[in-house]
Amino acid sequence: MEYFVIIIGAVFVNNIIFAQFLGICPFLGVSNKISTATGMGLAVVFVISLATTVTYLVHHYILVPYNIAFMQTVTFILVIAALVQLVEIILKKVAPPLYQALGIFLPLITTNCAVLGVAILVIQKEFNLIQSVVFASATAVGFTLAMILFAGIREHLELMDIPEGMKGMPIALITAGLLSLAFMGFAGLV
Repeated sequence: MEYFVIIIGAVFVNNIIFAQFLGICPFLGVSNKISTATGMGLAVVFVISLATTVTYLVHHYILVPYNIAFMQTVTFILVIAALVQLVEIILKKVAPPLYQALGIFLPLITTNCAVLGVAILVIQKEFNLIQSVVFASATAVGFTLAMILFAGIREHLELMDIPEGMKGMPIALITAGLLSLAFMGFAGLV
């Protein structure tokens, strides 16, 4: 039951985008098409899950024992940057169209505050390793859900008759705000 609560909380109640407002840059930048949003979401799932696992181990087995926990943020950023490079190399070899579609946004995962935020949150929440991986994976799934949902709405909005001044980013920001309010409604469930 404990893991179920972590999953539901991370995906819906405390959605990293709609409730915590982390990862907004790739959320707005890559959510024009469902296919691109899905690819970005899957890359983020991989990076967040792996980064959280590695940063958890680094924190508990290197930073804390050597009394250098103050280096947490810098260390976590270096680990995340290395993992993003790994994802970029793999995507370039395995899925060149997806690599091209993600373009500049793939390296931006390195500076995606959602990835760093999750790595720091698991330390602050004092999760064990399994809870950390479950929380990180669920948070990444919530990120992906938000991306795909928003991309679907944006694709639909392209076909709608919208006033000229509202086309593009203005209507996207209003839609994101409304989605955020909808997801915050889940907070009453827990």
